[in-house]
Amino acid sequence: MENYSSDLITSPPKTKTNDNVQSILRAFELLEHLADANSEVGITQLAESSGLPLPTIYRLIQTLVTGGYVKQGSSRRYGLGPRLIRLGEKAGIALGSSIKPYLFKLAELTGETTNLALLDADEVVYVAQVPSRHSMRMFTEVGGRVHPHCTGVGKALLAQLSQEEVISILSRTGMKAYTPTTITDPKILLKQLEQIRHQGYALDEGEQEIGVNCIAAPIPWNLAKAAISISGPISRLTPETRQEIIPLLKATVQEISSSYSN
Repeated sequence: MENYSSDLITSPPKTKTNDNVQSILRAFELLEHLADANSEVGITQLAESSGLPLPTIYRLIQTLVTGGYVKQGSSRRYGLGPRLIRLGEKAGIALGSSIKPYLFKLAELTGETTNLALLDADEVVYVAQVPSRHSMRMFTEVGGRVHPHCTGVGKALLAQLSQEEVISILSRTGMKAYTPTTITDPKILLKQLEQIRHQGYALDEGEQEIGVNCIAAPIPWNLAKAAISISGPISRLTPETRQEIIPLLKATVQEISSSYSN
């Protein structure tokens, strides 16, 4: 039997492929940090938030700028680039399609309009919807955008953020009163968000549209800040029917969350 020197039995050398994979992962990590910043940031701030070395960040950022995935603003500050818009729209459509069977089931069980919405920067965007079988429905459509403070689904999304993040969003969007019941006081909203986190669902009692109520619940996953909602006229979404709908809503959220965690 041949004998091999122990110094010849070594780990395979680090390959360029491994380096490329690491660079790709780091590039996506930087995009996530830029998304979280909600404004243009400098290289030093990215280094503090990501923990990556400055030369690595500079190299990756320049590559992303060249590709249009990052834009360079004034004073060498960076933000998300326009080329990501198309990717985000396509990803939202794909996610909405995959969640729609759950929305169909929930709409059949409740008889009301069901929605999937995401938090996109400071706004709520509806990416999937199954209309109610009734003639009287809500007017929000897929692609529609609303501010988060005045909708059940918006509050369900805000409840997934820290207090600091919520205050930052509200400082940029304001808290316009759309109806007499719209919450316009940040302190009241923050207190309500605490309750939403505890109970697992949010309510909109005619706060976006007069005569339209909504029950919403956040989806506990890491893919995106997302929530589903059930909307209908106050004549059908009464306090009594809520007690029947809320368990169905929570069960659907749990089913979605479990299916995407596998």
